[in-house]
Amino acid sequence: MRSETLETIKQKNGLIDQIKEVDFWMLTMTIALAMYGLIMVFSASYYFSINENGNPFYYLIRDGIWVVLGTALMCFGIVVDYRTWNNKVLILGLLGVCFALLLLVFTPLGHTANNATRWIMVGPITIMPGEISKMGMIFFIAWFCAENTRKIRSFTRGMLPILVVAGVFAAMIIKQPNLSTAITLVGIVLVMMLVAGMRWIYIFVLTGAGVAGTLALIMFKGGFWQERFDTFTHPFDYAATSGYQIVQGLQALGSGGLFGVGLGKSVTKSLYLPYPHNDFILAIIGEETGYLGVLLLLVMYTVFIWRGASIALRCRDEFGLLIASGTVLMVAIQVVLNLLVITSSMPATGVNLPFVSYGGNALMIFMFMAGVVLNISRHLPNEQIEAMAEVAE
Repeated sequence: MRSETLETIKQKNGLIDQIKEVDFWMLTMTIALAMYGLIMVFSASYYFSINENGNPFYYLIRDGIWVVLGTALMCFGIVVDYRTWNNKVLILGLLGVCFALLLLVFTPLGHTANNATRWIMVGPITIMPGEISKMGMIFFIAWFCAENTRKIRSFTRGMLPILVVAGVFAAMIIKQPNLSTAITLVGIVLVMMLVAGMRWIYIFVLTGAGVAGTLALIMFKGGFWQERFDTFTHPFDYAATSGYQIVQGLQALGSGGLFGVGLGKSVTKSLYLPYPHNDFILAIIGEETGYLGVLLLLVMYTVFIWRGASIALRCRDEFGLLIASGTVLMVAIQVVLNLLVITSSMPATGVNLPFVSYGGNALMIFMFMAGVVLNISRHLPNEQIEAMAEVAE
C-alpha cells in the first residue's frame, strides 16, 4: 500500500526525477576516468603502436571502441532496474558461464602470452574469464545473501557454499597463473561476506589462511612464483631479466617529479617499458604528468569509491547494498594492488588500473557495474517523497 502511494505521489507531482536521479558525482567520475584512460592509453601506446602495427593511432582507435561499448553497457545498467538481476536463473546461469570460460582457458582456445594463459581467443575476439568471474561472484554473493539475510551467519548454510565457489574460481585463476586476479576475487568475496553479516572472527581466520597459502605457494612450489618473489625483494639484481619491467616503471615514476615531463613526452614508453599502455600505465602517467597528475587520478578514484559506498549505505535492500559494495571493492582493491605493484611494494602481477589500463573486457565490465550502481542510486529513498506519502496515507 505504501509503495503504491509513493508511486501515485510521484506521478501526480512530477517528482519521479528526484527519486530516480542518477548520482551525479559517480556518473561524472566514471566518464572522467574512462576519458582519462583513453588519453593516457594513446599517449603510452604511441611508439609501441608504431613499432607493432605501423600506426600510432591503432590502440587509440581500439580503446575508443571499448569506451563507446562500455558507455553503452553503462547506459544499459542505468536503464534496467537493478532488481531485475536478482533472479536465481540469471545468477546461476552467469556462474555457469564463468566456470565454463575458466575451463576453456586450458583448451586449445586458450591464448598464452608472457608465460601466462589468461585469455580465450575466438577469431579477433579476446575474452578474459578472470575479469568476468569477478562480476559473476559479485552477483552470486548478492543474490545468495539477499535470499536470507541471516544465512551468512551460519558456516555450513551461508559461508561454505560461497567459499566453495570462490575457492574453485580462485584455484582455476591461479593455475593460469594470475595471482592478482585471484587475490582481487578473494578480497571481494571476503569483504562482501562481512558486509552481509559474517562474523568478524571468520575474516581473521580466512585472511590468515589465504596469506599462509600464498606464502606456501611462493616458497614451496618454486619456479614462476619463486622467481616473482625474488624479483620483488631484489628488483635491481634482475634489472636485465625478470626485474626489467619493475625497474623501468620505478625510473619512469621517479623522473616525473612534481609536474611531469609533459603529456606525450615520456622517454620510458619509447620501447623501454614493455606494453606501457597495459598494467604499468601508471608509471607513464607519473612520468608525463608527475605527482600532481597521479594525485588527480587518485582523487577521481576516491570520489568514485566514496559515492559508491554512500549509495551502498543508503540502499535499503540487501541485494542492492551488496552489488554496490562489491563494485566499489572491485575498483578499490585493484587500484591499491596496481599502486603496490608499480611502486614495487608487492610482487609484480598482472592487475589492471580500473577504467584506465588498456583492455576491453575489464573496461566494459567496470562501466557496466558502474551503471548498475548508478541505477541503484536512482531507487534510493527520498525523504520529501516519503513525507508526502505519509500525509497521503
